[in-house]
Amino acid sequence: MYVAIGDSMSIDDYAGGPGRGAASLLHRNRDSDFPDWAGRDLATYGVEAQILARDGATVIDVLQRQLPLITQAPVLATVTMGGNDLMGAYGDNQAAHAAIGRVTAIGEAILLRLRALCGTGGRVVLTTVYDPSDGTGQVPGSGLQPWPEGPILVRALNAALVELAGRHDAIVADVHGHFLGHGVHGGDPAAADSRPANRNLWYCGVIEPNAWGANEIRAAWWDAVTHGDWLPPS
Repeated sequence: MYVAIGDSMSIDDYAGGPGRGAASLLHRNRDSDFPDWAGRDLATYGVEAQILARDGATVIDVLQRQLPLITQAPVLATVTMGGNDLMGAYGDNQAAHAAIGRVTAIGEAILLRLRALCGTGGRVVLTTVYDPSDGTGQVPGSGLQPWPEGPILVRALNAALVELAGRHDAIVADVHGHFLGHGVHGGDPAAADSRPANRNLWYCGVIEPNAWGANEIRAAWWDAVTHGDWLPPS
C-alpha cells in the first residue's frame, strides 16, 4: 500500500481532475501525458494506493483526520504539510514563527505514528514547501500584499521539516528547491489554468500545483525514494 497524506500539493483537484495529481501520478502514471514516465510508477510493482490528502489540510488535520484512516502498513508514505499553516499567518511574521513551531511540534506526533505504521520496511517521504514568489515575496495579480519576509519564513519552515525528517528516518523530497524559477519567474502563478501551454509554469491559483507542477512533485518523490536503487517490493 502507498499512502499519501497532507494538503493540496498531493491532490488531483488543481492538476486537471482525477488521476492527474502528484500522488495519483506516483501511483499510476498517465502515459498519454507523460510518456517518458511509462513504467515508472508504483502500480507497475503491484502497489495499491490510499490517497488521504485533502485541500486546505493543516498539520492538525493530518494528525486527527488522515492518520486514523490508514488501513494497513504502507510500503511508502508521502507527506505534504505545513504550507497551509504558514499561509494562515500570511503577512504576520510573529504568527508565522508560531505556525512553524506548531508544525514542528505536531509533525513530531505525525512522523512518530507514521514511522510506526510503516515499520522497518516502509519508506516515509517528507516534502518541503514551495514558494510561488520564487524568493521575491510577492505574486503580482494574486491580490495578496507583498510579504518581503515570506521567502525567509518558507525556508525556516523547510529547515524545520528537514530536521524533523532526520529525527524520524524519513527521506526529504526538496520540492522547494526543485520549483524555484517556475513561479513568478516562469509565468503567472495566480492564473487558473490547470494545464497551461506554458509548461515552465508549475502553479495555478497562486499556491496550487497545476498539471505540470503535479508531475514535478511526483518526480521529486520518485527521485527521493529510488535514490540508492530502492524500489517497492512486488
